[in-house]
Amino acid sequence: MSTPKKPTSASKKPAPGSGRSSSRKPLVYGAVIVVAAGLLGFASYKATAPGGSSEETSATGPAAEVSADAQAGVYPELAKLARRDAGDKLAVGRADAPVVLIEYADFKCGYCGKFARDTEPELIEEYVEKGTLRIEWRNFPIFGEESENAARGAWAAGQQDRFWEFHAAAYAEGAKEKGFSKDRVKALAREAGVEDLARFMKDLDGEGARAAVAKDQEQAYGIGATSTPSFLINGRPIAGAQPKETFTRAIEAAAEQARTTGTAGATGSESSGDAEGAEGSGDAEGSAK
Repeated sequence: MSTPKKPTSASKKPAPGSGRSSSRKPLVYGAVIVVAAGLLGFASYKATAPGGSSEETSATGPAAEVSADAQAGVYPELAKLARRDAGDKLAVGRADAPVVLIEYADFKCGYCGKFARDTEPELIEEYVEKGTLRIEWRNFPIFGEESENAARGAWAAGQQDRFWEFHAAAYAEGAKEKGFSKDRVKALAREAGVEDLARFMKDLDGEGARAAVAKDQEQAYGIGATSTPSFLINGRPIAGAQPKETFTRAIEAAAEQARTTGTAGATGSESSGDAEGAEGSGDAEGSAK
């Protein structure tokens, strides 16, 4: 198991239940998001505390609190990061669903894989298929070159409508241990049923993939995410591969809020395109679980 280069600058203790990147300054989305960014960084630690490193502690540790008040801990400016693009190849669910879960994740992150295998399929069955929830994926590679390969491969698979199949193959038990060299990513694309592998490899190394991954990554750093997986549920930050009940409570609260305020299906607007660039190193601290 490779260990990413450790940054020279000081950083917080890694959060159990997550992969950890080095700290980077939030993008300038506005004062509200800067405050929320601090919350997400704090939640990354508190939601999975106490004790242990990300390599030693189960991702199904203490649950992050979700208040009975549907508006507590929710940041409307963060909710606007939902793209709600019906043509988004890296999303599942109705574009006008009342609740949008944005997931920032890395294919080398073991806790992301745990969420993908254990929790996400149940959320899809219980909420996406019933029209309540939409899940939007954001590539957030923080563990070096192989993370980047897998992220661009996921995007390239999506161009042939095989993102979720690639996602399942890359997060299957034992897949991470085989690494994500370009040859391995190509093998995963074949496993995922990508029909035109020549096009896939061209897309993998193309500017479209690089730009899309960079855009997602900068958005993640911009909201203060420093670990994977990190989530937003209608503007509510959740850090780490929390128990299913944490996501259920947040989704139900968001759905109820949408019903009572008549905001179901409201179109989000992405703020990352014109924001200032984040500063600091992209190196990751510690090894991917």
